[in-house]
Amino acid sequence: MSLLMVGGLFLLAIISGMLGLGVAFAAVPFLGLFMPDLVHQVQPVSLLLNGLTAIFAALGFAMGGHIDWRKAGILSIVTTLSAPLGAYLVQTATPAYVWYAYLASVIFLAYKLFRKTTSGIVEENLKLACLFAVPISILSGFLGVGPGFLLMPTLIILGFEAKKAAGINAVAVTFPSFSSLIPHLPTAQFDMSLTGVLLVVGAIGSFAGARLSSVYLPSDKIKQMFGILIVAMTLYKIYTMLR
Repeated sequence: MSLLMVGGLFLLAIISGMLGLGVAFAAVPFLGLFMPDLVHQVQPVSLLLNGLTAIFAALGFAMGGHIDWRKAGILSIVTTLSAPLGAYLVQTATPAYVWYAYLASVIFLAYKLFRKTTSGIVEENLKLACLFAVPISILSGFLGVGPGFLLMPTLIILGFEAKKAAGINAVAVTFPSFSSLIPHLPTAQFDMSLTGVLLVVGAIGSFAGARLSSVYLPSDKIKQMFGILIVAMTLYKIYTMLR
């Protein structure tokens, strides 16, 4: 068992927890450094981690009173029903195309996050969030990362305050992470001892990150951190694709 893998996953879980994300957004490329099979090893473990870390991130934000449970519940239904479609599609896709889709997504996300936008009416924003959640969830199921990495900035762009967006996002990505895992189960290759350690480390890190964020960080800092993470992940993927 690699201490670098465990330690790296713990750090990623803290960061993702601070942003109300499941850890899969960062775990997919990170675990890809240690596991050779994207579809049958990396994605199943990442989706399992994503669901668990999202639960503990949601707990951290709930303790700070930052979750609108009605909106989170509505988005959870949409994302849970949509995400498995992408997970079924990836079973027959070429891994290179999965990474290209991943890179295109983070570039688009970085552009939309830093582009100056105006907020609309909250209720209208929720309707738009539900509308966008369908293609976001299908794409995230295809990538094996859960919908949080696109849904979080979508909520911010549509006018949700960053801590509220993070709390809603953490709840909304939990069930689709597990529903996206279902199509992978027949062919998934789990190292049970390693997976168990990663789950414990991920849960602790995500809860700690969510509590740090909900108590100590202002919303503007959360948005800035998310922007930095997106740019870093984009540069990393460009580097690995050009190698």
